[in-house]
This record gives sequence, structure tokens and C-alpha cells, in this order.
Amino acid sequence: MGQGNCDAMQPILAQSLGLPVGIDLILYVVGGVILLVIGILALNFGMIYIRALFSGAKVTFTELIALRLRSVPVGMVVDARITAVKSGLPLTIDDLSTHYLAGGNVQMVVLALIAAKKAAINLVFDRACAIDLATKGTQKTVLEAVKTSVNPKVIDCPAPSAGKTTIDAVAKDGIVIRAKARVTVRTNLERFVGGATEETIIARVGEGIVSTIGSAATYKEVLENPDRISKTVLDKALDSNTAFEILSIDIADVDVGENVGAKLQAEQAEANKLIAQAQAEVRRAAAVATEQEMVARVSEMRARVVEAEAQIPLAIATAFERGHLGVMDYYRLKNVQADTSMRESIGSDDRENPGATGRPDGKSK
Repeated sequence: MGQGNCDAMQPILAQSLGLPVGIDLILYVVGGVILLVIGILALNFGMIYIRALFSGAKVTFTELIALRLRSVPVGMVVDARITAVKSGLPLTIDDLSTHYLAGGNVQMVVLALIAAKKAAINLVFDRACAIDLATKGTQKTVLEAVKTSVNPKVIDCPAPSAGKTTIDAVAKDGIVIRAKARVTVRTNLERFVGGATEETIIARVGEGIVSTIGSAATYKEVLENPDRISKTVLDKALDSNTAFEILSIDIADVDVGENVGAKLQAEQAEANKLIAQAQAEVRRAAAVATEQEMVARVSEMRARVVEAEAQIPLAIATAFERGHLGVMDYYRLKNVQADTSMRESIGSDDRENPGATGRPDGKSK
């Protein structure tokens, strides 16, 4: 009976409102859709909206829907804005979502801005975002940069990761000095983006230490005044165009190494000796060659003498034929030759056996 009465009253209600029959059904459908949409929004964004509203960082449902459509984590962005607003940072939902879409770390940027504000460091949102994007993919973060700016860090020079424990330099007297330095730096946020990194600081400090030790007359000067190294290096403005500001350079350790100058001199002396030996060998070889050449020339001269002696019998025969030499002259010549041969034979025996004559000097009595 109740359902029949309702069905009977619907046409009456529609007629009283001046609407055609069936429009009320459409109104019910539209109202149901609206209630469904409101329910979905309440389920998805109700708690987030309420949390932001009571935190003083009010957001609109339009902003929340826009975040969801752009695939941005709604809760994370809203919570980051709540944290920023509570800390006195007037950041908007659009600022945070834009940085997220650029690939940045929204929460890290907000924490860095809060830390910078508490430390009275002038860091704007755009620069914080730039630093965050610049450090993406590295082990550094924008928050670490702000912390280093507040609490300076110490850099060992040389870096332990390089495999060396000291910086070796040679004074003018040839003595090696091994030094180890510690550089205290803080982040320069104005030059952090595009500025040189810690490796550049370490390289410049090492170069300055080597230059300072190399300009010392003796190693004793370095040992007497190790602070001279730090003062000289610090005056060279090594932090220019870097992401850091050097506060101090302290020499942690100074040791004396080997005498490189003496070692080099010994090696030079050995090299000079080898050169002299090589030159002497060249001269000896030249002398041997000259000697052999002289022997060859003597043999040549003896051959010429033998050749000349062979011409003597021919000359005698020619003299006989022409009548320039008689028989008696020939015999006198033979006697002279025989006498000469005998004397040479006697002299040769005396030289070979000096004691045969009875006197030590080989002469006869």
C-alpha cells in the first residue's frame, strides 16, 4: 500500500512543480552522481584536505585533483608544504609539484630551506632547487650543502682514496719532505652550482705545498716553520671558482724523506763514467785500427824492398852485357856480400846467446 501511494504521488508532485513525468528520475540520477563524486573526493582527499586545513596550509580540491592528474604524490607534496608553512616558508603547491616533475627531491629541498632559515643563511627556493638538481645522481644533497655551510668540514690532503698518505716535495738542497695537510672548508651556496668540487681543492692545495717546499733553500727551513706552508698556500686564494670557501689550511704532519739530490748526483756520476768508458773504448778501437794500418803499411814497404832487391841481379846482368861491370868487380861484390852475411850471422848468434863469448855483455875479450 505504501509503495502504491508513492507511485501515485509522483505524478501529482511532478504536476505541482510544473515538470513533466520522468524528470524526477533524472534529478535523482544527477544527485546520486554528485553524491558519488563527493564521496570519491572525500575518500581520496578528505584526510589530506583536513590535515592541511588544520595545519594552516590550506589547499583546494582543485589543486589536489590537479596533482593526481599529473601523477604527483599528493600526500608527499601536501606534507612538504605543511612542513614549509609551519617553518615560515611561503611555498605553494605549484612550486613543489613543478620541482618534483623536474626530477627533484621535494622533501630534501624543504628541509634544506628550513635549515638555511634557522641558520640565517640566504637561500631562496629557486637556488635550492638548482642545487638539488645539480647533485642528483651523486652522493651529495642540497641538505648536506647547507649543513656544510653551517658546520665546516675537514678535507684530507692528499685524499685517502687516492692511495697516497703524504705529499712529497723536494727542497733546493735535494732532501724530500713528506707533508700532510687538512683543509677546513664550508660550502659557498652562491657558487655551488657550477663551482669546482673537493678534488679541485685537494689538487690546488697539493700544488701549493709542493711549490712552497720547493722554494725553500733547505729542508731545515721547512721543519723549523711548518706554518709557513699553510700561510703561503692560504694567501693564493685557492678557493676561487670553487663550491667551497677555505677557512684554514693546517699542516698535520711533516717528515724527512730520502736525499734525492745525492741520488741524482750519484746516478749522473755513473752515467758520466759510462760515457767516459764508451769514449775510451772508441779511442782504443781507433788506436787498434791505426796499429793494424801501420802493420799493413810496413808489410807493403817490405814487399817493395823485396821487389827492389829482386831487380839487383837483373841490373848486374845488364851491366855485364853493356860492359859497365867487370869480372873482378863482380867477385869483389860477392866478397862484400859474403863478408856482410857472415857478420850478420855472427851478430845474430851473439844476440840469441850472450854468454857464449864469456862476457855478460856478449862481447869477446
